[in-house]
Amino acid sequence: MPIDHIPAPVRVIVHAGFHKTGTSSLQGYLRQHRGQLADHVKIYLKHDFLAAGNLGRIYGLKPYPWRRRQFRAAFRRFLADIPDDPVIFLSWEGFSGVMPGHSRWLTGKIENYARTAVPLARTITSELRRRFGDGVSVEFLYTVRDTDAWIRSVYGHLVRSIRVEDDFDGFRRSFAKLPDLHAEAAAIARALAPVPVHIARLEDVGKTRHGPTTALFDLIDLSPEARAELPKAEHKNVALSSDAEAMFLRLNREIDNAAELKRRKEKIAVADRQARR
Repeated sequence: MPIDHIPAPVRVIVHAGFHKTGTSSLQGYLRQHRGQLADHVKIYLKHDFLAAGNLGRIYGLKPYPWRRRQFRAAFRRFLADIPDDPVIFLSWEGFSGVMPGHSRWLTGKIENYARTAVPLARTITSELRRRFGDGVSVEFLYTVRDTDAWIRSVYGHLVRSIRVEDDFDGFRRSFAKLPDLHAEAAAIARALAPVPVHIARLEDVGKTRHGPTTALFDLIDLSPEARAELPKAEHKNVALSSDAEAMFLRLNREIDNAAELKRRKEKIAVADRQARR
C-alpha cells in the first residue's frame, strides 16, 4: 500500500469526570449538536454505552475485581459495535466510579475518586487498544472545579438523591481529608502516564460561549469558523433553591419509606424548577 494511503490512527478522547463539574452541560450540548460536529468528532454519551456506564458506577460503590471484569465485558461489547472513526469522544462521569459522599458497605463514606478512577481508566485504555490496535491514540479529559463550589454542588445533589441527614456544615466537616479535584486529576494523570491526561477547570471554560464543551473543542482544534456556526450553550442541571434543599433535608430525617421519600422529593424538585422558569 502506498504510504499516502496508510490510514491515520484512531484518536479516542475519554471524558471520565468528574461529577458536578459541568458534565451535564457538556453532554447536553453535545447530544443536541453532535450531528453538526460529525465531520470533526464522533460523539458517544451515557445512553450509547448505558450498560458499561452503570457498571462503572457500580464498581465505584463496590470495587471488587469481578465488578471490574463486568465493566470490561460491557465496555468491550459497546466498542465492538462502533466504527473506526478518526476522532472519537466518550463522555460519562461514571467512568471515574461514583460521586464522593456516597458510602461503601465496609469502608464508609467515599472521599476520593482515585481508588476506582485509575483501574477504570486502565481498563478503558486496554480495551480501546484491543479494539483499535496498539496504534490508537488514547487520551483522558477530566473537568474539575474549585473545592468549595464543588462540595456545595455535591451536597445539593446528594441531599436530593439519597438519604443525607447532615446539614451542609456537617457534611462539609465530613470531607476534612478530601483532596481538591485538580490534585485528584493530577494523581490520576501520574498513575496513567504515559497516556495523556488533560485537565480543564470549570471556572475557565464554564462561562465561554460554548461552556464546558470548549474543553473538547480546544482538544480537537475546532476552527473558529466551525465554532461560530454552533449556538451559544445553555446551562444544564442548575441547582435547586435553598428552600427545596431544606425540604429535602427535612424529609430525609422524617420519612423512613424509601419509595415515599423519593416520590415526595421528586414532587418538590418539579415544583421548584417550574417556579424558577
